[in-house]
Amino acid sequence: MSQFVDECGLNVRGGDGGAGAVSFRREAHVPKGGPDGGDGGDGGNVWLVADHNVASLLAFKDHPHRRAGNGTHGSGGKRHGRAAEDLVLKVPEGTSVHDLYSDERLADLVRHGDRCLVAEAGIGGKGNAKFLSNKRRVPGFAEQGEEGEERWLRLELRLMADVALVGFPNVGKSTLISRISAAKPRIADYPFTTLEPNLGVVRPEGRGEYVVADIPGLIEGAAEGKGLGHRFLRHVERARILVIMLDLAPTVERPPGEQLEVLLKELGAYQPDLLERPRIVVGSRADVAGEDAVFDGDRLSALTGEGLETLVHRMGDAIEEVRATHVEGPPVVVHRPEPEGVAVTRGEDGAWEIADRHIARTVNLNDLTNPDALEYVHGKLRSMGVDRALACAGVKEGETVRIGRLEFDYEEDS
Repeated sequence: MSQFVDECGLNVRGGDGGAGAVSFRREAHVPKGGPDGGDGGDGGNVWLVADHNVASLLAFKDHPHRRAGNGTHGSGGKRHGRAAEDLVLKVPEGTSVHDLYSDERLADLVRHGDRCLVAEAGIGGKGNAKFLSNKRRVPGFAEQGEEGEERWLRLELRLMADVALVGFPNVGKSTLISRISAAKPRIADYPFTTLEPNLGVVRPEGRGEYVVADIPGLIEGAAEGKGLGHRFLRHVERARILVIMLDLAPTVERPPGEQLEVLLKELGAYQPDLLERPRIVVGSRADVAGEDAVFDGDRLSALTGEGLETLVHRMGDAIEEVRATHVEGPPVVVHRPEPEGVAVTRGEDGAWEIADRHIARTVNLNDLTNPDALEYVHGKLRSMGVDRALACAGVKEGETVRIGRLEFDYEEDS
């Protein structure tokens, strides 16, 4: 039996870019050679894509490290390296993507095909042919490949269902879903039989199908983490309607009215707007209900079939009404706008830092031990406005400045 996993950590890394080549033409029939080093290929990006054929996050539980391929190096004759293919990781519909350390939500992949770039590839370095200019006739340097982005993520699955069955343990949710759909949940007569949510597709005759989720039983205090309910309350969040099942059996400790009060309290404590969702309240286990069970609503017995057809059509009516008025919004993906201008900040150690990735690329891709490359980097940084930004930030002579892996003492222009 496969395991259901609804939360996991994931380490992703974009592929590294290939290095550019330093090469010069050497053909005998060419009187004046020249640089002909090709560019390195870009690495692969890492994408998360929602797929309706994926049921849980199990694939990442035992294999949490995923890395895209690297680009290959350039070579002479202006032969460019091959770019790596992107790595596409399929996740279930309803997966939320968070940064593991900040817990910032990066994306909410709700529908089939929703996608999010989670690790950017390193770009390939330029070959020395790209540095040929009127002033630089014999460029003896090329760029290295950029390292791919690496990050830790937390993935959290909230089931996509039209209906969520909510009730105390052993109220008959698993039996009900087994009777109205093709789902085959585990059923037994002891608390917390259901250790994972179950989904079932209901296909009533003459009307559209819908998905029902059997949420593991809640207990009082579930919103504060008691019992198993705290783990699974998140799966109620996306349901269009709620079906509250109250146990009518004479052996239960609480009467139906008190059960309803506790369940609504737990739902509201977890997420207040759940109480605004359309809901259907039914009395369950009517086949063993005592004569003194006080309940005025519809009664059902998943065991005998009493009231099942009525409930199926009530759920269908409620879903059709919600679908007719609800407009699906776009998937939530957090975009980080590129900062305007060059941002200069001061680190904890007192050094000035420029964290802009495009500026850091200019530094990190070049061999700073090569005088020609170092001169090129200085000119490039000046044209990107770095010198002006440092002066405007108030950096003083002799203070340390850090850009990517380059660290130097600041000198004011004379």
